[in-house]
Amino acid sequence: MLKHTYEGQDCNLARSLEVIGERWTLLIIRSALLGITRFDGFLSHLDIARNVLSTRLSRLVEHEIMERVPYQDKPVRYEYRLTPVGRDLTRAVIALMQWGDRNLPQELGPPRRADHIGCDGSVHVELRCTDCGRTVHDEEVDVRRIR
Repeated sequence: MLKHTYEGQDCNLARSLEVIGERWTLLIIRSALLGITRFDGFLSHLDIARNVLSTRLSRLVEHEIMERVPYQDKPVRYEYRLTPVGRDLTRAVIALMQWGDRNLPQELGPPRRADHIGCDGSVHVELRCTDCGRTVHDEEVDVRRIR
């Protein structure tokens, strides 16, 4: 189990993983990207324990990745919608899907694909240099400390 503090470390990846790095959390985000918004929808789609789902959704709301919005008055019921912060995880989710398609392929091919709404073209995540605008390949990347 990872520690929840990183004394002596300054790591943007570790900080991000503390919020979204747990398996169920990423699957909830993926389900939300698929259009699922209600508690029971997440339950049936993910086959997740109620208490685990409740805890993960509360944490996503706490970190403003999802928002809890009432959809019914009597009794009051809520749905969970991705915020712009949550939508910003689209690239990360698609990148993980593509990594799995390349490195953990299934015999029948990928079960999901990310498509561009409007033209139905396939969407993929790529690395691009902010200075020259060129697509950058994995072996051309140097991750380094900047402070």
